[in-house]
Amino acid sequence: MASASTAKAERRLARYSEQRLAAARGEKTALSAGGWVRFGLRMAAIVVLLLVLVPLHYLYRVFAYGSPFPMLFLRYSARVVGAQVETSGTPLRRDVFFISNHISWIDILALAGASGTAFVAKYELSQVPVIGWLCRLNRTVFVKRENRMGVAEQINALKEALQDNWSVTVFPEGTVTDGHSLLPFKSSMLSVLEPPPPGVLVQPVMLDYGETSEEIGWVGEETGVNNAMRIMARSGTFKLRITFLEPFSPEDHHGRKAIAAKARIEIEEALVVALGKPLRDFQHVVDAVRYRPKAASPGD
Repeated sequence: MASASTAKAERRLARYSEQRLAAARGEKTALSAGGWVRFGLRMAAIVVLLLVLVPLHYLYRVFAYGSPFPMLFLRYSARVVGAQVETSGTPLRRDVFFISNHISWIDILALAGASGTAFVAKYELSQVPVIGWLCRLNRTVFVKRENRMGVAEQINALKEALQDNWSVTVFPEGTVTDGHSLLPFKSSMLSVLEPPPPGVLVQPVMLDYGETSEEIGWVGEETGVNNAMRIMARSGTFKLRITFLEPFSPEDHHGRKAIAAKARIEIEEALVVALGKPLRDFQHVVDAVRYRPKAASPGD
């Protein structure tokens, strides 16, 4: 019985691996009949969450600021798409700048659901129907990475968020990876910490999807729509471990590059422990962040 169960699990893993590799090449994932049913049920559940929690959010805002309902929507949406979120460590609730590795759009649902954090996101996301509106509900700060003339304005927006006692999260890799790699951290958005606003701490965060990280990851040429459909059509659930590491004062480090380096070291050490093996080079070219994998040596 055990061997039959193991064989079934191996076949399922092989099927998902094939799908993931094809998706990374930009091929559209064909959903089975059961996959379409699961996708439809999950989409329906998210619509129900919207219909219940969004009106409650606007009603709450009539009387008070800081509505809890966007956080609840994102938390339950993470569960709906299949994430079993486990947290360790204590997230700071205000006056904190979270710095995290990045694997999937599910990171945003789970992190906000666990801590109530706002995010720094690409401006293009603000132009996507419904998604942009949902991001604004969660107080997302939008930035134009290519708009060098507007960097000062973007940093001021971040400073205002921190001065309002928000918690704000950045993904300094600038893209998503496969959960087994960690790209160089871009420090431009950490300019908000030069000098740091009074009382603000930096808290590194490590995200780990365990055995499903490569399957969940949105990498290569895969479109966002295909990734979302592929994940929401899969059977079962998957674990996502969020580890809130020890916060540190940005004042103890000299500038944004030193802060980024400190956070990256902490996240890398935690990720190595979680994976039980060293990290590997990311295998995909990411032109948007000027990253190319190292050329393989002749002996590889």
